[in-house]
Parts: sequence; structure tokens; C-alpha cells
Amino acid sequence: MQLDLDLTGRTVLVVGEVPSARHAVARAVHAGAVVTVTSGDRAPVRDDVRAVARPRHLARWRDLVDGMDLVVLVDATDDEERMIRASAARRTWILREPAAPTSPLGSVTLIGGGPGDASLLTLAARDALARADVVYVDRLAPQDRLRDFAPGAEIVDVGKSPGHHAIPQHEIERMLVSDALRGRTVARLKGGDPYVFGRGGEEVAACREAGVPVSVIPGVTSAIAVPGAAGIPVTYREISRLFTVVSGHAPLEEDQLRHLARLDGTLVVLMGVSTLPHLTAGLARHGMRADMPLAIVERGLQLSQRTTVSTLAEATETSLRLRVRSPAVIVVGEVVRLMHQGDDADRISRDVIALAGE
Repeated sequence: MQLDLDLTGRTVLVVGEVPSARHAVARAVHAGAVVTVTSGDRAPVRDDVRAVARPRHLARWRDLVDGMDLVVLVDATDDEERMIRASAARRTWILREPAAPTSPLGSVTLIGGGPGDASLLTLAARDALARADVVYVDRLAPQDRLRDFAPGAEIVDVGKSPGHHAIPQHEIERMLVSDALRGRTVARLKGGDPYVFGRGGEEVAACREAGVPVSVIPGVTSAIAVPGAAGIPVTYREISRLFTVVSGHAPLEEDQLRHLARLDGTLVVLMGVSTLPHLTAGLARHGMRADMPLAIVERGLQLSQRTTVSTLAEATETSLRLRVRSPAVIVVGEVVRLMHQGDDADRISRDVIALAGE
């Protein structure tokens, strides 16, 4: 709700037709209120909400407002003035809430959730979640406070884990489109940024092909944020003038490894734990120094974050010995040495494992 009130156990009257008032009703229920909705239509309401007919006389409005702690006005009505006067007479709080969209054609919003820390969600992301009727959420997206951010939404878990896709990508795209065609406001919450190895482009294309309005809200990408959380800048004056982000989901080809080994910058690898042996061997084969620093940041920006620092030659053995697991971000380059400089790195990085030889 828009007021900073504790609604636990409070009585709330929502004035509006059921479809347009659905978000206000859901937010009040989520806040712990006992909710009554006045409606002139016959649309079904939630099982945990009481529905009553909208009165037309001041005396009836007074009876309905009596005993209410808060009145939420969603739809303007011909008897709005009577309702306001009745609320004033009973000294009942009253506020306006925006109506939920009721178009026969809904929309899809792809939301970048960042690397998992809910505090890194943008304001635009929070607003989109608050408006959603349904949220399709990925495994690495921030979920701890999702019910608070999207109190009026159905939450659908479509997360994928390495080697296990419970819901195929084409089925996710079908579900997004199907819900939007039913008039629902759909949010697709992804980890990181939707366009950085998030298959956001494919989902946008599916929506456009079906004629569904679609928009994208950028997110903080783990390619930059996770190294930063370990105190590693991906660029640094006179040390690294460029950084390259690659997917380690599948082994890189020889031409790609040859090119990366000669870039003389920072290499950031996402989803690369399982292909780390192939990566390090390939970079070494194409001329990268054996003592090139390499860091693996597991569970970045989580309380259990762990950073392992090694070298190109020893990274595979070290990762096996320390049982490094996904999700993790791999950083290769001289900038890794900078994580030991200054108090900021010590403060940000939760659990640092120093060079393998130490």
C-alpha cells in the first residue's frame, strides 16, 4: 500500500471493480489485512476476500465504512463523494491506488534481477513486479523478498540448473505469450541482465512474433558485479584496458581460445566451472602465461560468497580440491592481483581463499 501503515489484522475496504482492483486487494491481503471489496460486477473474487454490492446512499456507505480502518479507492464512481464523506464522518483513513490494467491484451516485461542480492533490483524492476499478475522466475534471480515485491502475483518457478531444464525454453516462451494473450500483466524475472546469456532476446522475439507488447528492464550483470564484490575491478588504468565476457556453458573452440589468450586484458567467464579444465588448458596452449592470476568467485554477493585465487596452471587442481561449485564467475587477468589491495576488498569479500600455494 502507499501508506506506511501496519495492516496486520486491520479491516480494509477496497472500492473498485474486481479486475481493476485486483492488485490493491492482493497487496492488502499480503499485508495481513481483512479485506472487503465493493464491486458492481460479477467477477469472482479471491476466497480470502469478502465481496459486497456497492451502496448508492450515504447512509449505506456509512454502514459499510463503519468498522473499517482503511478505505482504498481504485475506481472513480458516481457516488465517490458520498463514500468520501462517509469515510470522513467515521474518521477512516482513505487513499487512492492505481487501477490494474484490464486490457484484453496483456504485456510481458523482462526484468534483470541482478546477481541475486535483492537490494540490487532497480526501481523500474520493483515497479514492474508490483504491477504483475504473474511472475516467471529463474533459479539465480533474487527470490528472498519476491513475495513482498509482487504481492498480487502468482509466482511460477521456471529455473534451470546445470544439466537439468525442468521446463524447456520453448515452453517458457509459450507460457509468457499465453498469459499475455489472456490479458495478464506478466513479469519475467531473470538473474543478472536479460540480454547477457539470459536468453532474453529469444523471449522478446517470441512475444513480438505473437503480437504481445514486450519491454526489457536492464539488470546488474554478474560479469561486473560479482568480481567487484570480491574487490576485483574488471578494468584498471595501465593494467587492463578491456574486458571480455564469455559463456563457459560449452567448451570454447580453438580459434576462440587463441583469440582470448592474446587479448592482454581481463577475461570474465560465466557458467564456466564445469569447463574450467578445457579453458585453462586451451589458454595455456595458445600462449597465456602459466602464472596468470585466476579467481573463482562462488555465490557472488550472497552471505556464503567464497573467492578462490589461483593461477592458470593450478586453477583446475585447486578448484577440484576445494570443491568449487556453480554458480560462480571466473576472472582471468592481472586485475586479480588487485583484490589484495586496500580495505575495500577485505570488507566486501566475505570469504577469501588466497593463492593455492599458501
